[in-house]
Parts: sequence; C-alpha cells; structure tokens
Amino acid sequence: MIKAKISGIEVNVKEGTTILEAAKTVHVGIPTLCKHADLPPTAGCGICVVKIKGSHKMLRACCTPIENGMDIISQDPELIEVRRTILELILSNHPNDCLKCGRNNNCELQTLAADFGIREDSFEKLLRNLPEDRSTKTIELIPQKCILCGRCINVCQQIQDVWALSFLERGFYTRISATGDIELAESPCIKCGQCSAHCPTGAIFEYDQTQKVWDALMDPDKFCVAQIAPAVRVGIGEEFGYPPGTKLTHKLYALLKRIGFSGVFDTSFGADVTIMEEATEFKRKFEKEKNKLPLITSCCPAWVDYMEKYYPDMIEHFSSCKSPHQILGVLSKTYYAEKHNIDPSKIFMVSIMPCTSKKYEITRSSEMASSGYPDIDIVLTTRELARMIKQADIRFKHLPGEDPDHILGDYTGAGVIFGATGGVMEAALRTSYKLMTGENLKELEIKKVRGLKGIKEASIDIKGIQIKAAIAHGMGNVGAVLEKVREAKKEGKETPYHFIEVMACPGGCVGGGGQPYGVNNELRQKRAAGLYSDDRQHKIRCSHENPFVNELYKKFLGKPLSEKAHKLLHNKYKKRPVYKR
Repeated sequence: MIKAKISGIEVNVKEGTTILEAAKTVHVGIPTLCKHADLPPTAGCGICVVKIKGSHKMLRACCTPIENGMDIISQDPELIEVRRTILELILSNHPNDCLKCGRNNNCELQTLAADFGIREDSFEKLLRNLPEDRSTKTIELIPQKCILCGRCINVCQQIQDVWALSFLERGFYTRISATGDIELAESPCIKCGQCSAHCPTGAIFEYDQTQKVWDALMDPDKFCVAQIAPAVRVGIGEEFGYPPGTKLTHKLYALLKRIGFSGVFDTSFGADVTIMEEATEFKRKFEKEKNKLPLITSCCPAWVDYMEKYYPDMIEHFSSCKSPHQILGVLSKTYYAEKHNIDPSKIFMVSIMPCTSKKYEITRSSEMASSGYPDIDIVLTTRELARMIKQADIRFKHLPGEDPDHILGDYTGAGVIFGATGGVMEAALRTSYKLMTGENLKELEIKKVRGLKGIKEASIDIKGIQIKAAIAHGMGNVGAVLEKVREAKKEGKETPYHFIEVMACPGGCVGGGGQPYGVNNELRQKRAAGLYSDDRQHKIRCSHENPFVNELYKKFLGKPLSEKAHKLLHNKYKKRPVYKR
C-alpha cells in the first residue's frame, strides 16, 4: 500500500495506482480530456498536470503512479494557468462551429473551455482543411474536430481488435484517418460505434437521420410505426436527469405516440421470437447434428460483419436467425399489416437502437426485405431519439406511461435481458431446457452467464446432459473463444462449447455505440441491473410462454423453423473482404 497526500488529504492506495485514480478515492477533482475510464492513459493532452510539493516538476496525473510520501498539489493558480494555456492551444486548431456540431452542449472540450472561462482566441487559428468521411452511413469521421487524444484508436485497436482507425503523419500534421488513408467504408470497420462513444468531441459521430423520421411523420401517405430495444429503456433517462439504469419503458411508449407514431412496438417481443427460432435450432443441432455445433448467436450486426471478415470458416456455426428488430420489422409489414388491414407498402418502420451498426444491418442483404419491403426503414440511436424528444420539447419526466400495441409489444423477462451481455444465452437456455426436457428450469436466473468478465464460461445441466456455453463481449475477447473451436475442429476433437454468445460492445447493448455518452463499467452495470430488474418483475419470464408469440405461430408462422418462418425470419451469410478495395 502507498501512503501519500493529495491537496492535503491523506490517501492510502495500492502500489501502481496513478495519481488520478488516487485522487478519485478522496473525491479530489483533476481535469482530464484524453483519459477515459475504459482505456489506458495516453498522456496526450497534459491537462491533468499536478505538482509535487518541494519540487518544480509537473507530472501528468493520468499516467504517473503515486509514490510513498508524495505531497501532491492538484490545484493552485499556476496549475490553472497551465491548464488554461493547454486548452487555448488545443482550441487554436479546433473549429468554432459549436452551434452546428452534433456534440454541442455535450462535448468534453466545450465543457472545459466554459469551465476555464475561455472567451477569445489567445493564439492564431491554424485550421487544416481535412476531408470528412461519411462513407459508412453509420458513423461520420470529421478529422478537423479531432484533438488527437487517441481514445478512438485505443478502443478500436485494443478493445475491439478491429484496427480500422489510426493516426497518420507526424507532428503538427498528425491526423486521424481510416487505416491506410482510405474511406472508412473500405476499411475493416464493423460500425460498432465504440469510437464515437469514446470520442470527447464531435470528431466521430453517429450518422444522424432524425430529420428523415420527422419527414416521414409528416407524410400523410405513411403509416409510421416504431420499436424500442431493451437497452434503450435503461439508457435514455441519463439524457434527462434520471439515475443510470432507470427503466422508462412505458414513458417511451407514450412519448413515441405523442411524437406521432401510429403503432408502437417493443423489440423485446422480437427477442422472444428470436429465442423460439434459435432454441429450436439449437435443439435440432444438439440432438441430430452435433457435428454442426457450436451454435453461435447472430443478434449483433457488428459481430456478424466481423465474423464474415475474419472468421468466415465459422459461418456454418452461425444461427441463421435474424436479429430481434429485423424480425419485428418484417412482422410489422406482414402479420401486423394483415391483422389491421394496412397496405404494407405504407408502413414506415423506425427502430430505436442502442447501436450504430444496426444502421448498417438493415441494408446488408436482400433477406432484410423478405416481405417484399425493407424490414426496417430507419434506425435511430438512443442519442438521436433524445434529440428528437428535446426538439419536440416534450417534458419527459411529466409524461404518464402508456402501453404498447399488444400484438407486437408484449414481451417476457427473457426478451428484455437481451440488452446485457449473457442475456441472449440466458434467455435461449431457459427455452432450450423446456424444448429438450418438457419442463421449465426451476431456477430461471443463470448467474454464471452474467457480469462484465470479458469471457464467461458455463456448464448447464439439462437432465444429466451438460451444455457447455461461452459468452464473449467486446470484439477483442472473441478470438480466444473461436480459436479454441478452430483448434478442436483441426484436431478432430469434440467442440469445447455447444453454444456461444457474442456481443461486439463491452457490456453488450447496454454499452452500445449509440447509447448516451460517458459510458464506463459502473454505468454498464447499472443499465444491466435495470434490465434484470425488469425480468424479475415479469410474471412470464420465458419466451416460449409469451401468449402473443404463441398466437403468432399458431395463426401465422406455423411453428419455429417452418418454411414460412425461415423465409421471413432467417438470412444467409457470406465471406467478406477485410478491405473492400
């Protein structure tokens, strides 16, 4: 243990703790810009400088380990002046177009500039004319607003293991770009949006489509419907002063109706349908086609894109089932349209997702229009919906809750936990157990698949049969799991896992690239806790017991994996080049 002082307050922390981390334990604030809780320090900006009493040295608190006996000064007039000068230098080559920036009023650089009272340019402006990259139609790269903090590169390379972004050139000419100085759409980018979630400014931003939704809502020839994903209900409240993890499901239903949507559904219903298809698929493979195991979940489009690029040999193991929001989209234009005698060509489906890669998913193949019309017309992120709420000036806190449209809105506890890492696996195992034994699990909460450990392994006993499961979240953790499968196949051994769940974003959808800014593990845990609370509060907690899902199969689809279900609810995969050039 290390004993020291920070601003006169005694600290007692483990050896190796940085000054910044030690300061947080005693609630001493030190400003930062390049440091993010998810990432190792880069010491890129220098705003976190502190002084050691009796020394003329200034140290960067984010990367300097605290030492025994240190007496650290974290605030004094000299430090404040140094930090102000650093900010002024950063601002000297940063645009002043805050009013038009997507991060206006939610930008870490803007907040610090306001805190330090910077009202004029102290240095000559040296702006570079760097091209903007909107090629992916999911995230936008605006290099002129980059402050070279390195957060996006660290998360893309070290956490996601994608390597789509890098710094090019040196010195004053250093700039952010897609690796190889090509367009982002041609790079290995999987559109997960973790770069945008970790960027402190407006340099990387989701492709905004809110105006297209307003245009559709004003079109009298369109019947506009919307769906909300599980993770949205426990994330959006942070934009309006609610504690992280607050569940706002029924307020969201009311809000979407108030904005003007004619039908309001819940993606969790689609998740229940996904489980019916996927659990049936797993049962068939486990009992009759063990050579095709493991079965790998396919709800995350960023992971699907990654698999097609880096692990095409795993395509045979991928569940062919569409993701929940795609399933709900096609059902809105077939089952719902038929029930309510609505021309499906007029239905305009908006998916509100915690994710940027869902914007890519809806365009990826012809199967995403299996009804003859696009399953989904527009995808909005949680952040985009928050902007629409503010534009409409709806007082969210005072909005009474309402119910969704029941035909595609009622979900089980299993459906809602899809938003957390391990949730798809837990939901699938609840129903797989029923399909394989004829009985429900006595203990529905499978704690072994929960939590933020990067790779989780669990063995589930189904009447003497051991189902070996693996759960990975954050793309950088996936390789270790899949390499075990590859090695077993190569040596002709039994697969080490029967069932694998992968989510591209750390924490799963609750930590998605389109969720409110400021994500860290504490927030991920609170958001996930909100979903698990929703599960516990449901009377029906297994997808196979959802009466509206059972009616869907009885009156429309026939049964899971039927010919009609396969046509509407499933898709195919293919090998894709890592670079598109």
